[in-house]
Amino acid sequence: MKWLSLSLALAVPTQAALRFGCSTLTIQRLDPLVEPGAVPSAHLHQIVGGNAFNASMDPAQGDLGDKGTCTTCTFSEDFSNYWTAVMFFKHTNGSYKRVPIMQNTALPNGINGGMTIYYTQQDFYSNGNTKITAFKPRANGQKGFRMTVGTPTAESKFGPGLKFVCLNDKGTRFPELDDFPTQRCPGGIMTVHHFPACWDGKNLDSPDHQSHMYNTVKDAFQNSGPCPASHPVRVPQVAYETLWDTTQFNSMWPADGSNPFVLSYGDNKGYGTHADYVFGWKGDSLQKAMDSSCMFNACENGQPLLSQGVQQMNACSVPKTVTEDIDSWLPELPGMSGM
Repeated sequence: MKWLSLSLALAVPTQAALRFGCSTLTIQRLDPLVEPGAVPSAHLHQIVGGNAFNASMDPAQGDLGDKGTCTTCTFSEDFSNYWTAVMFFKHTNGSYKRVPIMQNTALPNGINGGMTIYYTQQDFYSNGNTKITAFKPRANGQKGFRMTVGTPTAESKFGPGLKFVCLNDKGTRFPELDDFPTQRCPGGIMTVHHFPACWDGKNLDSPDHQSHMYNTVKDAFQNSGPCPASHPVRVPQVAYETLWDTTQFNSMWPADGSNPFVLSYGDNKGYGTHADYVFGWKGDSLQKAMDSSCMFNACENGQPLLSQGVQQMNACSVPKTVTEDIDSWLPELPGMSGM
């Protein structure tokens, strides 16, 4: 209860909003939250962030902020890991091709694929005025805050904040859709994952990686509702944006107009879209940012967060643990034999 008491005692207004790029760390079948230690895991993920990422991510092995030696993210103090399922194009002949990832137009040029990461408290356009408690590396004898959002087994809309956007260009943000677009998108497809922003103040994880959090998130970048008594601590609103270059497949759409894209576990509706997060900011750097008045790239260059250039971001990587072809035209999705 230490962090719960502290956060309530320090409930003074603050303003903060982070938006930054992370280049791709690795794309492989690893899922240390849902399938810890499994090599390979069931389906393919794109992972960004710190190079302490591995197949198990056992919190007993230490804090990511202490273990990492490089990160693919703009902020060099952020050794967290962020990952999502990968998108594939399914040809009418039954073969699959992985869809390339594009950088967000709001980010510096040259970022290798990756994602745009947000830590906000209000909405897409403005800061909030609420005390935000940063995630914790340790609390009540536990180590390593982590959470997931969504579930790959969902067969209908799972919850707010899990969205697809049909891009006219890289700057398109709306409308947000609950499932895959049903037409060719001139600028590609963006997947959006908004995480819950209410924490129970006690548990850094839970068996399902979700119960220690409560979702008051509304669709799109809108201010979340108040946190309930069961989960009273407002934490940063984490969101991922991933831009997929589907345009190279626009001439290959099926004649019947049906959606040809699937997520890496075989989902052609998109209801099972999901994302994982493991906290790894160094020291109290994230709390300093949440207590500041900076917004987006104004938080860089030591004001208050240390940052790095695109070349350094792209240079960070981890070894391949799973050796398999993920780049050719494939007869089946990696790990999804018989689908």
